[in-house]
Amino acid sequence: IDHFISVDGTSPNGITHMGLGSHRYRVTFRGPGGHSWGAFGLANPAHAMGRAIRYFQDGAAPYTANAPYRTSYNVGRMGGGTSVNSVPFESWMEIDMRSEGDETLEAVDAILQGAVQRALAEENALRTRGETLTVDVDMIGDRPSGEIALDHPFVEQATAVTNALGLFPGYARSSTDSNIPISLGIPAITIGGGGQGFGGHSLDEWFRNEDGALGVQRVMLIVLAQVGLAQVS
Repeated sequence: IDHFISVDGTSPNGITHMGLGSHRYRVTFRGPGGHSWGAFGLANPAHAMGRAIRYFQDGAAPYTANAPYRTSYNVGRMGGGTSVNSVPFESWMEIDMRSEGDETLEAVDAILQGAVQRALAEENALRTRGETLTVDVDMIGDRPSGEIALDHPFVEQATAVTNALGLFPGYARSSTDSNIPISLGIPAITIGGGGQGFGGHSLDEWFRNEDGALGVQRVMLIVLAQVGLAQVS
């Protein structure tokens, strides 16, 4: 593979040439479970998970506010339990963390790991009956950071194509499918597919196919600029 192009989002002029590193985890607390009255005193996976979220934010919030690189964290999904009147046998959450720097990403990761183990120990210490809880921390996503320079020929080709279409190039860092090839030393960029959109990943997200053809044209022209055209006799 000589070069890699990812199409993501709508931006008709954006050129993502810097990869934003990210870690994603699914954390699952497990216990025996039982009736909320008859089995009261069992260690509760949901209570442990609540503690873990609190401790994670308590540590991550001040760290990210003063970190040397922009860094984010998010508990995006939670689940578990079978009914309102039962101690759950399982509670899980999924966490996403991102950073422009590898060392800051690892630091936030360590804060999460510590929060989970602290929550587990405290919930187990509070139980008055039954077995202890266990926890699994499974990595479900790992995108390394990295970048290719603005003066790299691949970025310059994308810039020239964008200018030729009458658009002003915008350069960005993001977590996309280009992260992996960049980390492997393969020149890679991510560009938008065209159109207009807003409110990504929210209930108010919208898309309008306004000048959407520009995105398709740009993708094709960048590919042609890279591979060239066979001579026609």
